[in-house]
Amino acid sequence: MATGQTKVARTLTIASSLLLGAALCALVPAGTAAQQITGTPGSPTATVTVNGSQLPAPPQKFGGKIGRNAAQSTPYWPARIEPPKGAPNILLIMTDDVGFGAPSTFGGVIPTPALDYVAQNGLRYTNFHSTALCSPTRAALLTGRNHHSVGFGVISEGATGYPGYDTIIPKNKATIGTILKDNGYVTAWFGKDHNTPAFQTSVAGPFDQWPTGMGFDYFYGFVGGDTNQWEPGNLYRDTTLIHPYVGHPGWNLTTAEADDAISYMKRLDEVAPREKWFIYYAPGGTHAPHDPTPEWVSKVTAMHLFDKGWNALRQQIFENQKKLGVIPQNAKLTPWPDKLFQRWDQLTPDQKKLYIRQANVYAAYLAYTDHEIGRVIDEVKREGKLDNTLIIYISGDNGSSAEGGLDGTPNEVALFNGVRLPVKAQLAHFYDAWGTDQTYAHMAAPWAWAFDTPFSWTKQVASHFGGTKQGMAMSWPAAIKDRGGVRWQFHHVIDIVPTILQVTGIKAPDYVNGIKQAPIEGVSMAYTFPKADADVPSHHHTQYFEMMGDHAIYHDGWIASTKVMRPPWALLTKVNADPANYPWELYDLKDDWTQYDDVAAKYPKKLAAMEQLFWKEAQKYQVLPLDATVGSRMIVPKPSITAGRSVFTYSGELTGVQMSDAPNILDASYSIKAEIEIPKDGAEGVIVTEGGRFGGYGFYLLKNKPVFLWNLLNFKRVRWESDKPLSPGMHTLEFEFKYDGLGMGTLAFNDLSGIGRGGTGTLKVDGAVVSTQQMAQTLPLTVSWEESFDVGADTGTPVDDQDYQVPFRFTGKLDKLTITIDRPKLSPADIAKLKAAQGDGNPMSE
Repeated sequence: MATGQTKVARTLTIASSLLLGAALCALVPAGTAAQQITGTPGSPTATVTVNGSQLPAPPQKFGGKIGRNAAQSTPYWPARIEPPKGAPNILLIMTDDVGFGAPSTFGGVIPTPALDYVAQNGLRYTNFHSTALCSPTRAALLTGRNHHSVGFGVISEGATGYPGYDTIIPKNKATIGTILKDNGYVTAWFGKDHNTPAFQTSVAGPFDQWPTGMGFDYFYGFVGGDTNQWEPGNLYRDTTLIHPYVGHPGWNLTTAEADDAISYMKRLDEVAPREKWFIYYAPGGTHAPHDPTPEWVSKVTAMHLFDKGWNALRQQIFENQKKLGVIPQNAKLTPWPDKLFQRWDQLTPDQKKLYIRQANVYAAYLAYTDHEIGRVIDEVKREGKLDNTLIIYISGDNGSSAEGGLDGTPNEVALFNGVRLPVKAQLAHFYDAWGTDQTYAHMAAPWAWAFDTPFSWTKQVASHFGGTKQGMAMSWPAAIKDRGGVRWQFHHVIDIVPTILQVTGIKAPDYVNGIKQAPIEGVSMAYTFPKADADVPSHHHTQYFEMMGDHAIYHDGWIASTKVMRPPWALLTKVNADPANYPWELYDLKDDWTQYDDVAAKYPKKLAAMEQLFWKEAQKYQVLPLDATVGSRMIVPKPSITAGRSVFTYSGELTGVQMSDAPNILDASYSIKAEIEIPKDGAEGVIVTEGGRFGGYGFYLLKNKPVFLWNLLNFKRVRWESDKPLSPGMHTLEFEFKYDGLGMGTLAFNDLSGIGRGGTGTLKVDGAVVSTQQMAQTLPLTVSWEESFDVGADTGTPVDDQDYQVPFRFTGKLDKLTITIDRPKLSPADIAKLKAAQGDGNPMSE
């Protein structure tokens, strides 16, 4: 792999392999060696292009004259910093969980005209790769460095205390937002931010790892892995939580993001039309929940794209891909995994009915997302800036997601708690509501496999291209003249930053905020722009892949891949404790583009050399230690503002505390005590809640009667309540829960038995017990993660729609709320038993 600024600099000097004639030479600015002032120095109109070695640029020298009074002095304004002359605007687009074979641009049946447009107006890249998972891909995209290099070896919610996994982008690896901003670009981020550490999302900050702290002047989007597009509980403008959907039925974030981006671009064009901008546009589609508008569902359903099922779909996509020329003509379609999934002709009519509905809603979501992206591109056209705008449209941050499980789910939160709802129950209760605000829907895993055609596997799998191959298109009419061209060179998301730096003429900085910068680890892709260089060998020679223990190494047309040891939907399954011992496969990609033929037995020496190369790269880029755990990583202690605390007190109203910074009462005993005052006319409203419609708890007064409710994933609700209204005056309400399990401590022994166990809950009013009942099971891992912990009111969605609607503010007075958590502690005997029971538990080791 090309690493270091020397290689980036070298690519800048090889003009013959990069530029399409003299015209392109003029359009791709050269890196500036010194500050260049335009206009009269010291005048209000003067601008300067900085050399970029030190960011922010050092203060400019005062060139005027200072006497004892203004009449004897000459003013001298510092020049305004602007990008190099001819530098383009940058529109960087990344969608979510879109497999290589889903969009029409790469052979899919789902119409994606915006992506089609960028490809037809520029270049289509068929050999471009992600890391196989959300946060890691986005961290690599924004920094030009490998995901472990910047602490994102896993999603932010799964952070662990190792440099490659703590999900904190280090200060010596500045983002492209910071670099472009300090070189005079206006920068904005719309959509998904999955790169703020989950334990730093509270109002207490810090905010240096938020978009506004990572070089973006403006942010409008959600913080976290996904969100409810109808009623997002984690939507922010800059660092302020907002709820624009309240009072606006039918509001959808997919459209709102486009509206906000278009409004921002229009304002910028009218106020400062000459400013260059960098816009990172990252909508939530098509990550679950799949939330298209009813109009898009109807439109796609009428197309009958999926009536023949996933096996026929896969064959159709494969044939389309060969016709389009986005896979080699000798490429083979990888086998259907009969040991994992049923074939379509083996399904019952009920299964087919449900699964077709799921696919229609997913396809509608992708088409809807692409349509809104098209509106943003249309605004660039309307402003007359398309010619000198580089549009990079990356279709997905990883392969299609199989996290919906074998049958799909009306509630993604259920899958992350290990709960699978049978097809019959899904049809009976959620079929018509699929994709509406009443579901948090995800499709069945076999559809994901089909949308990753022609490859095997899906999101989360870093060793096989179904998890990492992304369709990508780039257009820049002023410079890219091979309209509709196809490029085959191997590339990776870390190559986007060096590409942007080269086309803008901006160098990678040596220092940012006084901190020496680590080298950029990707290579520029600009050498692929000229038609004459369409088939030159890739400049990206070596690339490791690793995600949750699954790993691979690519080098000059070969890839060694570990055998997949855990299916992506098995999130709460015991895993092999030593992923370093996973067996290897070997593929010669020059003749086998889809990883069809494992040639490990044929070339043992080659495999041994590739394995050795992997460990070298793993050491170099902070990949170690390998960790194959998945769901259990989400609940291990992290350095949040709640770390080490067991007692929490509040009063009045406090809303918007995100899950990772809220008191975590799962897998533990706890008490919640509220000291309240009831006015003479009675009161109602939320005292405290976390989560909402798709999983969580609430403590509230309903018609002046206390209620404590656990919403178990919108499938069941357990309720404690008093049958007597409260009298005016002071009262103490208390809910106590005694947990019956060993708690999270068992996870350290690769054992899940301590979590999700049952217990007994008791509701008291002024010390008197008014309701006691047992819960057979509790949520083991998470409440609805995109909703917040709220005191004195509710945001997002209610825990029970039949009881109230948000915000349902408490109309009494909350003097004090105390939450006390008693987490289980393992005894020596418990530890001895857990050690004795430790084993493989690998679901695919048979």
